[in-house]
Amino acid sequence: MARSSNPESLKDVSAPAVISKLTRRLVPFLFLLYIVAYLDRINVGFAKLQMSGQLHFSEAVYGLAAGLFFAGYFLFQVPSNMILQKIGARRWIALLMVFWGAISASMMLVTTPRSFYTLRFLLGLAEAGFFPGVILYLRNWFPASARARTVALFMTAGPLSGVIGGPVSGALLTLDRIGGLAGWQWLFLLEGVPAVVLGIIVFLHLADHPNDASWLSGDERQWLAGTLLVEERSNSPGAGEAPWWSVFVDPRVWMLALVYFCLATSSYGITLWLPSVVSHFSDRGPFLIGVLSAIPYIAAAVGMVVSGHHSDRTGERRWHVAGCALLAAAAFFLAALSTSTVAVVAAISFSVLGINGMLGPFWAIPGSFLTGITASAGIALINSVGNLGASLGLTFWVWRELRAATSRAGCSCWPVRWPLQPCLCCWSTCPRRRSQQRTWSKPGYLPAGSSCFNFCSALSRMAFRRASGPVLSFANRSKALFAICSASSFCPSAR
Repeated sequence: MARSSNPESLKDVSAPAVISKLTRRLVPFLFLLYIVAYLDRINVGFAKLQMSGQLHFSEAVYGLAAGLFFAGYFLFQVPSNMILQKIGARRWIALLMVFWGAISASMMLVTTPRSFYTLRFLLGLAEAGFFPGVILYLRNWFPASARARTVALFMTAGPLSGVIGGPVSGALLTLDRIGGLAGWQWLFLLEGVPAVVLGIIVFLHLADHPNDASWLSGDERQWLAGTLLVEERSNSPGAGEAPWWSVFVDPRVWMLALVYFCLATSSYGITLWLPSVVSHFSDRGPFLIGVLSAIPYIAAAVGMVVSGHHSDRTGERRWHVAGCALLAAAAFFLAALSTSTVAVVAAISFSVLGINGMLGPFWAIPGSFLTGITASAGIALINSVGNLGASLGLTFWVWRELRAATSRAGCSCWPVRWPLQPCLCCWSTCPRRRSQQRTWSKPGYLPAGSSCFNFCSALSRMAFRRASGPVLSFANRSKALFAICSASSFCPSAR
C-alpha cells in the first residue's frame, strides 16, 4: 500500500467520487466476467434437455456430473486464492478463464458418462479460484462502507446470466443438426469461447492494486490506499498479521461457512433444475422454456441491489441475511405445493430473490475481521465449504434417484437434517470468551432455531406427499434455508 499521505494534500479528495470512479471502472468488467463464468457453470441445465435423450444419460448420471463440478470447486479454492495472493489477480484470473473456457467448449465432445464426469470435475477445478478471487480483489479496492453494495452489484451477474443465458441457451438448442452438431454441442462451444477471449483481455486490462491504477489521480490513490490501510489495522489492533492457516481454527470462519453451505445447497437446486421444472409444467419449446426460466433471475437481481444498498446505508449485516433467508424458505414451500406454471414460476422467483438478496451483506462480513493473507484463505474456505453443500445436495439427489423404488418421500429430509441440527445445537453451547459474547449469540436462540428446523421438516414431509416431479427438490432445500435463518442471525463481527 501507499505510504501515509499528508492530510492537507487530500482535502479536495471526495470519497463518494473515488468510490463512484472505482465502481464505473471495475464493476462492469468484473460483472461481464462473472456472467460468462456462471453461464459456463449452469448451461449444462439447458444442455440436459437434449443430451440426456441423445446420449441416454439418466437423472442419476446428470446429478452426479453436476455434483462433481462442486467437488473440484471445493478442492482448489484455498490453493487458488493463495496463488492469486502471490502472483496477482490479473495473471491468475486470466489463466483460469482461458483454462475453463477451453474445458467448457470441450464439453461438446462428451459421449460417455465417464467423459461427462471428468470434464465437469475439471471445470470445477478451473472455476474454483474465480469467485473468491474477485471477492478478495474487491475487498482490496473498496472501503468497508461500500463493500456490500459493490459485491451485490457484481453478483447480480449471477441472476442476470440466467436472464440472458435462458433465452440464449434455448435459442442455441434450436441449432440442432446444423453443421453436423447437436444443439447442445453448439451451446457448449459458443458459450465456452468467450471465456478464452475475455481471459486475454483480463491480462491486458486489470490492475492488481490501487497503486497500479493509472486512471486514478495521485491524491485519489493516496487517499484510497490510506483508507484501506487504516481499516486493515483496525481489524487487528495491537497484533501482527495472523498466519494463513489460522482461518482453519477460527470458529467465526466456520460459522460463516455453515451459513453459506446451506445457501449453496438451496441455490444450486434451483439453478441446475429450473429448466426441467418449467418443462415439467409446460409443453412449450426450448426457447420459451428459456424465457420463463429467466423470470426468477430478474427478481433476484432486484433483490440483490436493494438488499446490498440498504445494508451499506444502515451498516447492518446479520438481519439482512436472515430476513432474506426467511423469505426464500417460505417461497420454497409454496413452490413445492404449486401445480401450475404461473404459480411455480412466481414462487421460485421469490425464493431466488431471497437467496440472492443474502449475498451482498453476507460477503461483507468476512472482510470485517479477516485481513491480508487470512482474508485470501478465509474467503476461499468459506466459499469452498459452502459450495460443498451444492455437491452433497446433488449427490443426495443421485442417491434418491437410485433408491426411488424403495424409499418413502418423507424420509428424504434426514440426509439434510441430521448434519445441520447438531451443528446449530452444539454451536449454541460452545464456551465463548467474554469479548465475543456480545457479537456471537444470545443464549437459547440457536436451540430455538433447531426447533423451528424440526417444524419445517414436518411441513416438508407434507409438501412431499402433495408435490410431484422435479419440484420435490425445492421442498427438500427449504429446510436448509431455515437453518440459515438461525445461524446467520448471529454471524460474528456483524451488526
